[in-house]
Parts: sequence; C-alpha cells; structure tokens
Amino acid sequence: AELVPFAVPTGSDKTLLVWELSSGPTAEALQLSLFTVFSQFGLLYSVRVFPNAAVAGPGFYAIIKFYSARDAHRAQKACNQKQLFQKSPVKIRLGTQHKAVQHNTLALNSSRCQELANYYFGFNGWSKRIIKLQDISDPKEERENEDIVAPLQKQSLKFFCALEVVLPSYECRSPGVGMAEEPLDNLEEDLGPLSLLMKRKKTQKLAIQKAMTDAFQKLQIVVLESGKIAVAYRSCEEVTDARTEEELQDLIQVSCFSWKPCGQREEECLSDFSFEEFTVPELE
Repeated sequence: AELVPFAVPTGSDKTLLVWELSSGPTAEALQLSLFTVFSQFGLLYSVRVFPNAAVAGPGFYAIIKFYSARDAHRAQKACNQKQLFQKSPVKIRLGTQHKAVQHNTLALNSSRCQELANYYFGFNGWSKRIIKLQDISDPKEERENEDIVAPLQKQSLKFFCALEVVLPSYECRSPGVGMAEEPLDNLEEDLGPLSLLMKRKKTQKLAIQKAMTDAFQKLQIVVLESGKIAVAYRSCEEVTDARTEEELQDLIQVSCFSWKPCGQREEECLSDFSFEEFTVPELE
C-alpha cells in the first residue's frame, strides 16, 4: 500500500526528469503537451519546463511531480524512449535524491487539498461541515479606548473557524481549526459598509480555507495494491478530538507514521524544486 498525504510532494520517487524535448514548440506548449500525456497516469502536482543549458544545445527539459510514487513509476516505464508528441523520443527517469538533502513537509493549500480529495474520493465522496465561524475582532468601543493608549497600533478583522471534513464511505470525520486576520485601516472603515463587508467576507473565507487545510493534514490517502482506496487518520497533539478512543479505533488504521505539528503553513508557490534532487544526465 502507498500513503498519499495532503502535502507538497517532495520524494524523488514521485518526480520525473524528462529531457531531449525538441526546441520547436514554446515552453508553454510543451508544458500543456506534457500535462496531457502524464495526467493519464495520475494526478499531477506540477509540470515545469526549462530551457537547456547553453552547452547542451537548443531544446528543453522538464520536471514533473506526481502525488503518487506508483503513478510516477508507471509513467516512467510507459513513456521512456517514446516519441509521445514529438518526432524524436524523449528520455525519462525518476529523480535521484542525495542523502544529505532533506525537505520540510509543507501542507497543501485548501484548493489543492480539495483537488486531491476529489481525485481519490470523488466529488460526492467527501464534504465539509462548518461547526463555528466566529468574529473575534476587538469590539469597536474597545478599539476606541485602545486608540487613546496606543494610537499607532493598526486595527484588524479576525475570524476563527472550526469545521470537520467528512468522509461518509469511510466513517471518518477530521476536525480542523483556522484563524485569519485582515488589517483594517481607519480610512477603510470610513469607506462605508460595503467595503467593510467585503473585508469580512474575505477574512471569513481565509479562515475557512485554513481550517480545511488543518483538517486534511490529519488524513492520509491509502492506495492499496488492488487499487482500492482507504483512509488513515491521525490527530495532531495540539487538536482536542471530542470523540472517544473507541470511536477513533473504528477508523481505518493502516500504519503508524510520524506527523508534523498542526499549523504548518500552506504552500505559497510552486518553487519547491531544487536542482540538488537530481543528478542531471549529460544531454546528447
């Protein structure tokens, strides 16, 4: 069985190096072609295309990241030395990670988590239930009193969200919490209720997204040898689960695995790739 966490994939066994891509198409066209081909083998995290070094001659190479190592292996075996979408064959191999290279686990953002959940559980295979969405901003009267003491301190909107991700088919509920804060200048308060309402909606949405990310971090997708899907649940130490130990034992426990504490920041960009992950072959 393979465990697929709701985290940015970093393992070299999930990453493909593709080279000897022709110089005719643009990098954007190659990226689309590569995505079309390799997405047939599994859900992709990223497809990135780079120009060859000057000493290697014209052309491109690409770094493709899968969420699943099994999917990456199948893609490498099926596509290596094949023409795919160009006249000449491409070369593909799995990334080779140096032992000294270590990666911190980064949580996927909420939209990526939903994409991964939709792929493995189906659009109707999971849902979220908001338990509490509370405005924890300082009351206006209290802010006015604070302005007398600390006039330089900026005010802000703050929202707290508690929810749970529900997987009915697996009888699994994963709780998550999140808090979002949006700076609020006095000038913005004077713009009227519409501007303030938009700020509130934005802060509420961000709090919900953070809570969803937190909930998904306690889940791991288990891809069995048969291709069937199971779920592994593990609560963070910082999260108080209202359910009893007997109820938690009913959840599918596949294996013991270490887990980073809750509150891991979400990914902010796709620039998690390092050239140190690969021993790039000489291009012919």
